[in-house]
Amino acid sequence: MTPQSAQPTPAAPQPWWREAVFYQVYPRSFGDTTGDGTGDLAGITARLDHVASLGVDALWLSPFYPSPQVDAGYDVADYCDVDPMFGTLDDLDTLVAAAHARGLRVTIDLVPNHCSDQHPWFQAALAAGRGSAERELFHFVEGRGEHGELPPNNWRSAFGGPSWTRVTEPDGTPGQWYYHLFAPEQPDFDWGRPEVLAEFERILRFWLDRGIDGFRIDVSDALIKDTAWEDTPDGNPLIPKDDASGVHEIYRAFRAVMDSYDGDRMAVIETGAPDDVVALFLRPDEMHLAFNFRFVKAGWDAAAIRAAVDESLAAYGAVGAPTTWVTDNHDTTRSVTRYGADVRLEGEYVPGSTAELPLDDAALARGTRRARAMAVLLLGLPGAAYVYAGQELGLPEVVDLPAEVLQDPIVARSGGTSRGRDGCRVPLPWAGSRPPFGFAPDGTTTWLPQPEDWAPLTAESQADDDASMLALYRALGALRRAEPALRGGDVEWLEQTATRLVLRRTPAAGVGGRALTLVVNLGEEAAPLPDGELLLATAPLVGGMLAGESAGVLA
Repeated sequence: MTPQSAQPTPAAPQPWWREAVFYQVYPRSFGDTTGDGTGDLAGITARLDHVASLGVDALWLSPFYPSPQVDAGYDVADYCDVDPMFGTLDDLDTLVAAAHARGLRVTIDLVPNHCSDQHPWFQAALAAGRGSAERELFHFVEGRGEHGELPPNNWRSAFGGPSWTRVTEPDGTPGQWYYHLFAPEQPDFDWGRPEVLAEFERILRFWLDRGIDGFRIDVSDALIKDTAWEDTPDGNPLIPKDDASGVHEIYRAFRAVMDSYDGDRMAVIETGAPDDVVALFLRPDEMHLAFNFRFVKAGWDAAAIRAAVDESLAAYGAVGAPTTWVTDNHDTTRSVTRYGADVRLEGEYVPGSTAELPLDDAALARGTRRARAMAVLLLGLPGAAYVYAGQELGLPEVVDLPAEVLQDPIVARSGGTSRGRDGCRVPLPWAGSRPPFGFAPDGTTTWLPQPEDWAPLTAESQADDDASMLALYRALGALRRAEPALRGGDVEWLEQTATRLVLRRTPAAGVGGRALTLVVNLGEEAAPLPDGELLLATAPLVGGMLAGESAGVLA
């Protein structure tokens, strides 16, 4: 008999989240069906066809829980319900079912570092007084000084100001201090107490039982504090994250809960730690994904972009984890403005930038070109990617919101030196020629005012424009789905100069598909294209060459 040639072994199916594109929805700013000026769950359901048209795989919903809204819902008063401002649990179930019917998974925010000061546990701790079991669930500490009148240490809040607030005891006397990494209305849990882990395991199961596919874990690496409470030279808190930190046991417990459900349930962590530390959280028995803040902080700089890609792929690959790419979210200045102003993000838990002043038309046009080019990299690198609602419309940061409408607690905590994050959270423009641009019924005053000149940026105005940002994201989404090389596989750098990046993307072994070349022109002048069939370009070619500050995909 003539021996048959060996056939390649098909690659084993990958869990959906390893190569997924997630679309982040900020519920307050997506769609208002009631006319109160604030988005709601029904407004998200009504726009799911728009989301599906982008070719994404999943939603990420920012907090919708009952909350006093001191920090836009990240001060959670009840982890297992929906705030009436957004609707009801039935509305959430309807949203999940409608998303699943369109092939979209649904992931939600989980906030384990802290809760609202209105949470029943914290209210019980205030009422119970010193030495109580209720206070042991948080970080209540005696103050320094003769009468305990000084904070326990010099640690500073990530929102500005001290990380300590003194309480009045039940008998009316000045009492202990409690720790909060963020605002005073957001007391940190003491994750050294087993009751806290047991409660969050219950919370995970509550949502998994309702069909939620995964979680985005807020401030994930900060759960464990050094409770010696020693002063630090710069006032930054001591938060152990290394291999010996108990934070990893917490995530092993979370992973066990998710693994007990079918459907490849998952979690992505938010951490600004260095790559080697992030990788510790992504070992096979811990979390699934981590946001790549190296990439979002790289700015419009060829060397920094390549370093972010190479070093992240190496660190995450060492533990068998995919990398997650992101350029925008609800905490960052929108990339159109960042790239137009030539600034980079700084900071660990609340990355900020110096792009505070309005940009002129030329700078906004430059930022839009660059954001279009970066979209090719964002959706062309191996692993998962995140797109923030409005990014696909090319929305800029709204940098001139009136001071009286700003709601971010960073504004007050910084003494007004920071304008906070409200500028990236302005309600989306869907249709029409004037506010509220289809976000809410005509005549509605939105919770943050929309710019009067946003008519050209509405989804309606971009829908039939092949040169629009929306058309680009739809084309990229379709191309990514059709081409395995844009989802997984290897990265080979063919060229790097100060003004040009060229990389070869090869599909993973056994997957099939063709190799593709991605080219990003970071300069202002037109540049030659590599050989190959041009599948997509972010700007018209100039004399057969790639236009300045644009990108392309070639077969």
